[in-house]
Amino acid sequence: MDLTTLAVHAGERAVPPSERPVSTPIYASSTFVPASAGSLDQIAAGAAPGYMYGRYAQPTATALEAAVLALETAGAAGAPAVCLSFASGMAALHAAILASGVSRGDVVLCAEEIYGATLALLRDLLAPLGLQLATAPVMDAPALAAALQRRPRLLIAEAISNPLLRVPDLSALAQAAHAVGAKLLVDATFATPLLCRPLSLGADFSVHSATKYIAGHGDTVAGVVTAAAAEAAGLAAARKLAGGVLAPFEAWLTLRGVKTLPLRVRRQCESAAEIAAELAHWPEIEAVHYPGLASHPDHAVARRQFSAQNSAQDRAMYGGVLAFALRGAGRDQVFAFLNRLQLCLHATSLGDVQSLISYPVISSHREVSPRQRQRLGIGENLLRLSVGLEAPADLLADLRQALAALA
Repeated sequence: MDLTTLAVHAGERAVPPSERPVSTPIYASSTFVPASAGSLDQIAAGAAPGYMYGRYAQPTATALEAAVLALETAGAAGAPAVCLSFASGMAALHAAILASGVSRGDVVLCAEEIYGATLALLRDLLAPLGLQLATAPVMDAPALAAALQRRPRLLIAEAISNPLLRVPDLSALAQAAHAVGAKLLVDATFATPLLCRPLSLGADFSVHSATKYIAGHGDTVAGVVTAAAAEAAGLAAARKLAGGVLAPFEAWLTLRGVKTLPLRVRRQCESAAEIAAELAHWPEIEAVHYPGLASHPDHAVARRQFSAQNSAQDRAMYGGVLAFALRGAGRDQVFAFLNRLQLCLHATSLGDVQSLISYPVISSHREVSPRQRQRLGIGENLLRLSVGLEAPADLLADLRQALAALA
């Protein structure tokens, strides 16, 4: 089935109550009564499916997990993969790192082009416990090969990087990682399953901040991890023991968002492409970063990688996020520009139905040193725009009036 159809029906009725509701209920219960003491014993041992305590599993979250798994595997019957939900994208990332089998003394190799909080998690929480953190420019094959000589246990990259929208060749990354005995974890939040399904490209873990596109309405915080079935026990243990569980209401809101995910993402990709192409001609804009532009350094990789995952109608999709630099602007000028905007909301998230604009140096990459930001190309004049469902012409008019006021 098409992903649009899957998004509407996947996960629903995964837990069959007698009344067969159209929409999965919110199971607002922290614990569950088994049919018998013997069945509880089987559930606790993992020998039978079922529910006993909300920190282990929860029916509303099960429905969400079934829906995301269907999208991540394109509905393949019997796909040897699992999906688990978490209380946030960072909780999902943390659990996936732990489930990868890393232990004291192991090297975790992380792409330089990545979300600042991912680096902070590795540097500030995991490195003090004995993990060794290394970074490498994963788009630079010789530099990556040199970094892999340290034989890391885990390689972390993003399907579309934050905030410069770089697109690594995930199949090549998977092959390179597996050749040295490492697992590959891909944060696919920016891409969504509509553009990229990392497990089909060889990744071991696909992580999403479901707060963003999957939920899509700016009203909940959630995370999901899809992985090979062999990783299920590690992920479940990390969630159960660390406690990063997704609450029933948040699971229900996220499941609701899944139903319109294909419709929203297709529209957002079309609008982002139109806006990026227009901004590239504005003299006030120094640079535009968007994989759909022929000028983007990873355009060929993005066209091949994203097209291979989708049907003919989706071949022009390159994501709903773009970045641009205001020519000659410093921090004060950027603040003035942001304060003038009316439709593009200055907020730190992305993937919502409303357009959100953020300033990476004070938000997503605040924890990255100025020297490192400069080396990566994240300047004081760089802004990231997550395109919503508004008309592109209205968004462009908003950007134009803010620039005019700044001038």
